[in-house]
Amino acid sequence: MRSTCRMTGVSLPTVTKLLTDLGEVCARYQDAILRHLPCARIECDEIWSFVGAKQRNIPIERRGFGIGDVWTWTALCADTKLVPSWYVGPRDAIAAHWFMRDLASRVPGRLQLTTDAFRPYPDAVEEAFGARVDYATIQKNYSSDIQGASRYSPPRIISSVTEVLKGNPDPALISTSYVERQNLTMRMGMRRFTRLTNGFSKKVENHAAAVALHFMHYNFCRIHKTTRVTPAMAANVSDHVWGLDELIGLLEIAEEIKRVA
Repeated sequence: MRSTCRMTGVSLPTVTKLLTDLGEVCARYQDAILRHLPCARIECDEIWSFVGAKQRNIPIERRGFGIGDVWTWTALCADTKLVPSWYVGPRDAIAAHWFMRDLASRVPGRLQLTTDAFRPYPDAVEEAFGARVDYATIQKNYSSDIQGASRYSPPRIISSVTEVLKGNPDPALISTSYVERQNLTMRMGMRRFTRLTNGFSKKVENHAAAVALHFMHYNFCRIHKTTRVTPAMAANVSDHVWGLDELIGLLEIAEEIKRVA
């Protein structure tokens, strides 16, 4: 954001307001249009970040959501690479239920769902999807012997355990690899998600706006190398590749989008 200020000569509060306004309208637009999706295979995961300060550095009296640890829950369609649902919040059972209810409202058909082994997931999936899901979890176990200069390298996977919890999922398709790769795209595409960064979000509202803007660009503007179209085109949500001018143009119809959403 400060680089944008230097390049354009515009003040930081103005750039921040543009981010929050555009992020809000992107969230509303996707909330309205990402409905009745044809997704048949969904992978879900959570990615950590922080707002304001690391959790361990926050005085006890100031702790609460909006400062410290913030998680972004993401769902990815393994076939179209679309991200139909995400949620910025804590990593707890309430967030899991909200996230799954939102995902279920966007995919009316039966699907195969894979998550990690986070405990609140099974109850949240049962409440949101009922009988119309083939659900399995995969738990990856990592080595803990990283020391010295290599401690910032990713840990080595030593085993993975899958468990079928509902329905009859295809064992060959039980995976969270695609959504984990999407998490890497988030870390690479948003400075505030980069580890060891000084560009972390200072307000959770700005953080949520940046996430919504990122997924708008990812879903509608960016051609995926696998499908050779944008995820929105692969899911029959859009019939063309969006340009940045079209994305920014959403601000001009913000009031109409707000009424529809």
